Amino acid sequence: MAADPKTQMALPDFDAPKKRTRNKFALACAFLASMSSVLLGYDIGVMSGAAIFIKDDFQLSDIKIEILVGILNLYSLIGSAAAGRTSDWIGRRYTMVVAAVIFFAGALLMGFATNYSFLMFGRFVAGVGVGYALMIAPVYTAEVSPASSRGFLTSFPEVFINAGILLGYVSNYGFSKIPNPTKMGWRFMLGIGAIPSVFLAVVVLFMPESPRWLVLQGRLGDAKKVLDKTSDSKEEALMRLADIKQAAGIPLECNDDVVVITKKATHGEGVWRELLLHPTPAVRHILICGIGIHFFQQASGIDAVVLYSPRIFEKAGITSSNEKLLATVAVGVVKTLFILVATFLLDRIGRRPLLLTSVAGMILSLTMLGMALTVIDHTDRKLMWAVVLCISMVLMFVASFSIGMGPITWVYSSEIFPLKLRAQGTSMGVAVNRVTSGILSMTFLSLYKAITIGGAFFLFAAVASVAWIFFYTTLPETQGKTLEEMEGLFGNFRRKSAAAGKKETGGGADGGVQLAAPANGRSS
Repeated sequence: MAADPKTQMALPDFDAPKKRTRNKFALACAFLASMSSVLLGYDIGVMSGAAIFIKDDFQLSDIKIEILVGILNLYSLIGSAAAGRTSDWIGRRYTMVVAAVIFFAGALLMGFATNYSFLMFGRFVAGVGVGYALMIAPVYTAEVSPASSRGFLTSFPEVFINAGILLGYVSNYGFSKIPNPTKMGWRFMLGIGAIPSVFLAVVVLFMPESPRWLVLQGRLGDAKKVLDKTSDSKEEALMRLADIKQAAGIPLECNDDVVVITKKATHGEGVWRELLLHPTPAVRHILICGIGIHFFQQASGIDAVVLYSPRIFEKAGITSSNEKLLATVAVGVVKTLFILVATFLLDRIGRRPLLLTSVAGMILSLTMLGMALTVIDHTDRKLMWAVVLCISMVLMFVASFSIGMGPITWVYSSEIFPLKLRAQGTSMGVAVNRVTSGILSMTFLSLYKAITIGGAFFLFAAVASVAWIFFYTTLPETQGKTLEEMEGLFGNFRRKSAAAGKKETGGGADGGVQLAAPANGRSS
């Protein structure tokens, strides 16, 4: 029996909707910009092994090694503080060139250092370059990324930090094999860090400028060209341009290629007053979230594990330098693999669920690591199960960190600040990040001598527990929102966190959560 032609339907009518592909131009821009983060990662990774040989070469105490390892984080404050104003002045792109040039000089100075003071000066120069790179990479990436893949793309800086750490670990292992590594090995380890900065300075010149910075300079025509290339569709490009114009105070009907922008709107005058002295409730909430997530990222102990992993493995019972360096390579591999997994989950699962799961894993692994190290400290013989548990928990900790806390800190803080506050707000978050990291790095050896190494990791577990509560109660979900929509998510702690909690737990109106009414009687 023949089918009724009216009921026949073409096969394409049943086709599933095509999956949206990622914008390849935005992907390339994010990839190249995030390469600047390799500079920090390499320095962190390489110092964990180089410090072993530097200590023997210059006959340094543990206190001097602590200062040498951690001081770069404090030096980077100068770079991150200057990067906000510099990027508003010369643009995001050329600020990355500045970062690369400064780090190049620092790496060479460290490689040719003849004494401790010379080495510290090289650390100072390299630290300023790292500060510039840390601040500008996530800001640029967030500003060129379409909302559909911003989480994926803005996680790239953390991916490259981890890649740099792994390269540093591999460099340690490789150069430890050359003749006389105590005198020459560490110089190659540190000096070779100049190579990535040269490559970075060159490739940045082929990248477009941030469309948001172009709008702030009144260059609407140039901004539209960049948005056309970095958006998923022409319609989205026009919507992004309209949102940026509105945020910059430019009339929507203004379609000239070049418009005149007042100096105040262009170079950040009045920004600090709006950010710190007279913030709106939404900006105050954003600032607390941006600074809080950076503080807890470092205060939960990641740099202690990454920088001093050879010491931790030594305490666990691994005494051979070769085996300790190999174990640190394993840490770098796990860290890099899990950060790659995280990049594909950020825009699928969302920021909050991934962050809370990540911190829960960190709490568990830190607690177990503290228990294992305490047991080892209180026994005179080598307990193989405790050694295996220590190594496993270190790997679990870096895996848990890398799948959430690591990338989300940079993604979240770079996307939540309003346009005209973004550069300075992000630089404040980076400053807190580096201060916390510096203090931790410069005191870890003294800390574990004072309260035992197991006690140090119990302390980090406690800090991570506080972090979980802070994230659950204050950070709203930002997945899928445009940068210009972010401010509307913030401003009322109870209402936002309760709504997020109901969404995650599946609770409804009867779920036992009471929403706080806005003080002004309307939704923010």
